[in-house]
Amino acid sequence: MAFDETIPMRPGEEIPVERLATYLRGRLPGSENPLRVRQFGGGAANLTYLLDYGTHQYVLRRPPQGPLPPSAHDMHREYRVLSVLWQAFPLAPRAFLFCEDESVIGAPFFVMERRVGVVVRREMPPQFAAIPNAARLMSAALVDALADFHAVDFAALGLSDLGKPQGFIHRQIEGWYRRWQAAQTHDLPLMDELHAWLLAHEPPEQPPTLVHNDYKLDNAMFAEDDPARLVAIFDWDMCTLGDPLSDVGALLAYWTEPDDPPHMRAMAAWIMPTGYDFMRREELVERYAQRSGRDVRHIGFYHTLGLYRIVVILAQIYKRYVAGQTQDERFAAFGTLIPLVAQAAADVAARV
Repeated sequence: MAFDETIPMRPGEEIPVERLATYLRGRLPGSENPLRVRQFGGGAANLTYLLDYGTHQYVLRRPPQGPLPPSAHDMHREYRVLSVLWQAFPLAPRAFLFCEDESVIGAPFFVMERRVGVVVRREMPPQFAAIPNAARLMSAALVDALADFHAVDFAALGLSDLGKPQGFIHRQIEGWYRRWQAAQTHDLPLMDELHAWLLAHEPPEQPPTLVHNDYKLDNAMFAEDDPARLVAIFDWDMCTLGDPLSDVGALLAYWTEPDDPPHMRAMAAWIMPTGYDFMRREELVERYAQRSGRDVRHIGFYHTLGLYRIVVILAQIYKRYVAGQTQDERFAAFGTLIPLVAQAAADVAARV
């Protein structure tokens, strides 16, 4: 989240700066200074803002506008995780303050430290484009960080009650199906077929770990001068205890390869550069297996589940856009992407 990624606050997503400044004054170092607020333009769900006090900078996170699915966009959960996870996993930014008083900015929010680096989205940053193996270095760093995160002793951090790992995958299947039924704006029978397939192919449970639940390239930040070095992982509001391979499946679902069919490239092109030598999915899986020591024989199931989740996430965002609850024009194309990603999930399932 480098400063050039910030934009003026979008219409409908403004926060009351003076009211926020009054609330924060004395609660954070530097908060006695005048406050300037800008919005980070990336991301498609939670809203993220730069709080600039001149001598100090922080990041504020709040849920998106409009009605939200139950348990989604949980700011208190994200705060709770980030207030302790940094001690064992330095790539997690430290959270300093949580506010549940919606009279301050209109929603619960928390404030965390600001990390400075490069977030890679649809285009390769110029400083990395000149490095021949930058894409492979980023791929390796991303997978290694995921395996290291899954090795964190969550009990030692006091997070043993963060989730209910028993039955995690089954709840994921049923929970995302319920969200699909609530979010869909058009009939898509393929999603019913995928739901049935997932239930029929549910793998044995893995020993539980912390699970990020939205692990992908653009939720990571790299050092500005080194594509092999991560400086932060973001978006922890869905972090829980569960099957670590669901994170691997999510990473695969957001990944792209040069020979992917057009309907798979259409989705992936939104969140990672194309035309560079990123690791192939099978290489990501092999590297994760070697670093973590985990059995990955059922990875096709987790990849399918990851794509299934993306369909639902797209549908939730698109429904907010159709209802006028966000004016972010990026979301207009999500209606076209929804059936394409569902077909991608069906393609992966067919190869299992």
